Amino acid sequence: MKKRRRRSPKRLVRFLFLLLCVFLGAYFLSGGLAIFSAHTWQAAGDFLPRPEQHPPSNTLTDDSDDTISERLSRIVFLKRAVNSRLDRSHYTRIDEIPTSMQQAVVAVEDKRFYDHHGFDIEGIMRATLVNLQQGEIDEGASTITQQLVKNLFLTHERSFGRKAEEFLLSLAMEFNYSKDEILEMYLNTIYYGSNFYGIEEAAEGYFGKRPSELQLPEAAMLAGLPNAPSLYSPYVDFMMAKKRQFVVLDAMVRAGYIDKTIAEDAKIKPIYLAH
Repeated sequence: MKKRRRRSPKRLVRFLFLLLCVFLGAYFLSGGLAIFSAHTWQAAGDFLPRPEQHPPSNTLTDDSDDTISERLSRIVFLKRAVNSRLDRSHYTRIDEIPTSMQQAVVAVEDKRFYDHHGFDIEGIMRATLVNLQQGEIDEGASTITQQLVKNLFLTHERSFGRKAEEFLLSLAMEFNYSKDEILEMYLNTIYYGSNFYGIEEAAEGYFGKRPSELQLPEAAMLAGLPNAPSLYSPYVDFMMAKKRQFVVLDAMVRAGYIDKTIAEDAKIKPIYLAH
């Protein structure tokens, strides 16, 4: 298994600098300095990377009417807010989820998950450059932490204020929870298509198995679904699901989690769906 790298002092300095920038941005947004009009903020927001289009884990999630005090309370009392959103009736602990499933998700969704502090600076810069080159918001840079925050609390509104809130919540999430806890919550809340929310429903719904029983080919297929659940669901288009599975397995090879021989073997193993 690939060893997790420790966060270097240089990364910490860069993180603290970015944290300062985020808080200054939040200060501006709250009316601290009225040097920008609402139109200007909206225009700036249009150049930000688009968030991943995942349905929220809780269909009642709608922050559009939340007051500023409610949003601040959510950040300050994050754990209480998180607990109110999680569905513990269908919840699988991280030690009951195969390592291959965890690695597959990290490899394909957020390869720097164990190194960043909630958002991937390099990914944001790359996505912003692509968006500017194409003249439209076409590529996102959401980390696993950001996706979790959006699934739990936020709508898919595209604005600077919405993105700033996402950054602050992601920072709070990283400070309050370990990486394993964040990954555990992500796996239990993400949408896998075909009306399956969370790893337990997805494993049972697609393969008739408990999460702990998933094999590498099945784990790789599941890990590929959240990117576009309605497109990659094996119940919708099995060949598209297989192509996406190949992408995930190749990403695992590049990340050093498995070697090419294991990946190629997993690609040809048959997949048996529950229905």
